[in-house]
Formats: sequence, C-alpha cells, structure tokens
Amino acid sequence: MKILANDGISEKAIKTLDAAGFKVLTTKVAQNQLANFINEEQVEILLVRSATQAKKDLIDACPSLKLIGRGGVGMDNIDVTYAREKGIKVINTPNASSHSVAELTFAHLFSGVRFLYDANRNMPLDGDSRFEALKKDYAKGRELKGKTLGIIGLGRIGKAVATIALGLGMKVIAHDPLQSEATITLSFFDGRSLDFTIQTISKEALLKEADFVTLHIPAQQEVVIGEKEFQLMKDGVGIINVARGGVIDEEAILHALEHEKVAFAGLDVFKGEPTPSIRILMHPRVSLSPHIGAATLEAQERVGDELATQIIEAFGKI
Repeated sequence: MKILANDGISEKAIKTLDAAGFKVLTTKVAQNQLANFINEEQVEILLVRSATQAKKDLIDACPSLKLIGRGGVGMDNIDVTYAREKGIKVINTPNASSHSVAELTFAHLFSGVRFLYDANRNMPLDGDSRFEALKKDYAKGRELKGKTLGIIGLGRIGKAVATIALGLGMKVIAHDPLQSEATITLSFFDGRSLDFTIQTISKEALLKEADFVTLHIPAQQEVVIGEKEFQLMKDGVGIINVARGGVIDEEAILHALEHEKVAFAGLDVFKGEPTPSIRILMHPRVSLSPHIGAATLEAQERVGDELATQIIEAFGKI
C-alpha cells in the first residue's frame, strides 16, 4: 500500500512502515495537484498535518483512499464525518504533541511577562546605543509564580499546560463545559508524582479572576473571546492562543491591547492563516510564532510512531 505523507513524517516512522511493507511517499504536493497525484500514484493512505486540506472535494476525487491520518489533535482540515460515511478510516494522534504545545504556551507567557517579544526586536537595532534606556524600559517584568492562570479547554493540552503551571507555583483555574473536574498529575524525574484536582468554573468567573488566560480548544463556529469577554478581564491581563485561529476576535484583542486592558498577547495561530493580519504581526506587544505548537523533534517522532502504529493495526503487515 502507498502512503503519501504530504506534510512530512519522521524517518523512524518511515522505517517502521517500510518494514511492515508499506511504501511511504514524502513528496510535498500542492493542494491543487493533490487529487491528481493521489490518483496517478494510487495512494491509499493520506497523512496530513495542518497545511493540507482533506475536504469533501478531495475525498470524492480520490476513490483509492482507504485512510486519512492527521498528525496532531485537531481535525478541522479534514471532513471527518463525510470521509467515514464514504468508508474511509480517519485517525489522529491526540497524545503526541500535547507537551510541545504546552511548552510553547509558556514560551509565550515568559516572553510576555519579561518583554522578550519587544526586547528581541529592539536590542539588535538599539542595544549598542540605547542599552541603559532599554534596560529601564524592560525593568518592570513580572513573575509567573503565585499568579493565576485561567485555562479554557481542559483536554490533553490544557492538562499539560496545567501541569507546567502547577510546577511553577501558579494557581490554576479552568473552564471546560465537558467536564466538572480533572486530575492533574505532576511526575518528577525520580519517579515520584503528585496529584492535584481542579474543579472547572464558568468562563465568566475564570475571566474575572485570571491574571493570564490561555485557550486550548478546537476550531469554533463563533469567537470564544471577544469584546464582551475582554471587558470581564482584569486590567493588564496576558492572553495566549496556541489553539486555533478565529477563537479570539482579532479586532477586539487589538482594541484591548491599545487600551491596555491586555498587557500582551502570545499568538501561534491566526484567523487569516497563512496570511495573518499585518496589524497583528506589527503590534509591539504581541509575541508571535507561525503555528509551530507541535513542531518539535520529539513531538514529530511521537506523531510518526502513533500514526505508524495505527496504520499497521488497521491493515496489518503487507
């Protein structure tokens, strides 16, 4: 069976699949050429990450497809229900990238409270001529320890974020309409562990109490954080979104930044991907990254391992 890993896959996974008799193609095919390539090569398994779309038109055009795999958690770039109705198996890797996304959340949080997003722009320009002035500009940083982190969405990634926050000495509050409580386990290098139980609260209560708010939810039909929600927050709150573009109203967050309701934002995802708003990209109090939450070497190896295991379980060794 031929597998097209259109957004890439780890070398380890390729070797595992090859040993099981699968042929893995890693050619990067443009979206508008994807159906032709799949049909010409008689590809039966399509693996994607966030870049490639596997929607109804592609599914209808590619009768050879037997499985579509998403290297990651969210599957909003795949018409999952329609694919399954057509007899195509759809899989993802919900466990593989949680910790990588959680660490990026804190990369943006640390960047925000210590002004690194701005210092890294200005030090190359003025560090040699305005060193003392810049030192003064960035001298009012904050510590995360003792602050309250509000997590919206307490799934696998939200729980991984809570684990890091608790390890830093933060108070963690959470909102998740699908669960009333969650157990967070801190595991230490020496094998010991410690459990914490977090009771979820209403979104409104979370927004009023949190010093920092981070979102870990799938794509939504409507914004989750807009003008009304910003008004509920403390002055000087920090906002992190490494979930999906569109869950925060970008016009509302720009307004909140300009009026200092929001001290800083950390954004890895954007409504207009792959062409984000220039106003967001140029704002001096936004820490930016280009949708790289799961893009660590460790996560990609775990993603490949999970995909390979599920494929072999589904079809056996060829």
